[in-house]
Amino acid sequence: MRLLFTILLFAAFGGIASAAFAVVFLWVRDEHSARILPHFVSFATGALLGAALLALLPEAIEGAGPGAAHRIGLTLILGLGVFFVIEKLVLWWHTHAHGDHAKARDHASGVLVLVGDSLHNALDGVLIAAAFLTSNSLGMVTTLAVAAHEIPHRVGDFAILVQAGLSRPRALLLNLATGLASVVGAALAWAALRQAMGALPYALAFAAAGFLYIALAGLIPGLQRRADPRASALQVLLMSAGVTLVACAERLSHQ
Repeated sequence: MRLLFTILLFAAFGGIASAAFAVVFLWVRDEHSARILPHFVSFATGALLGAALLALLPEAIEGAGPGAAHRIGLTLILGLGVFFVIEKLVLWWHTHAHGDHAKARDHASGVLVLVGDSLHNALDGVLIAAAFLTSNSLGMVTTLAVAAHEIPHRVGDFAILVQAGLSRPRALLLNLATGLASVVGAALAWAALRQAMGALPYALAFAAAGFLYIALAGLIPGLQRRADPRASALQVLLMSAGVTLVACAERLSHQ
């Protein structure tokens, strides 16, 4: 039960605390927020890549054994495909509601944002639980990566809810409430995976696929829109900082 409490605590941190922290940016002047947020995205990209390739995937291969490396690779491909399909379904849903693909991404309704956030957070909870069932250090690294990419994501969602007509306090409350889905997802994953520990390495590979997809398909394309040398150098520096932080945390946890 102590492990369950730890999992739920960190799942709550990844889902709820990141939403609360993100709201700070909504009270920052727009010009300052516009300068700061891309830096968080760059750092989050590095943290996600580091967590996937330096923490989750090696643990998955080690846990499954050398003879199962091929199956881990297949799970990784399957995970990338699943996340691709999920994104396609979300985009189709938004487009169907608004009738225009370009506007769908920028003007999604408040209801869709809340539903999407809840599903996204539930999956984050599953990833955190799978990591903690492997080791506390891997769970902490995974939670760090989840929180890092959730902060800029939540800022955008909060703004959409306000644009949809909600007051700031109500938008904050609903944004925080969606974070509870991460706790539900973590609890369900803990109950399922502890009964089937043989599936845990493949759950970690699936988690790695999710982090890779978010970084490569969700975050990096946005970073590529800024091509000036100074911004590009800063992006590389912050991405490297995210990777380095995860690498250092992994090294310290194995000493």
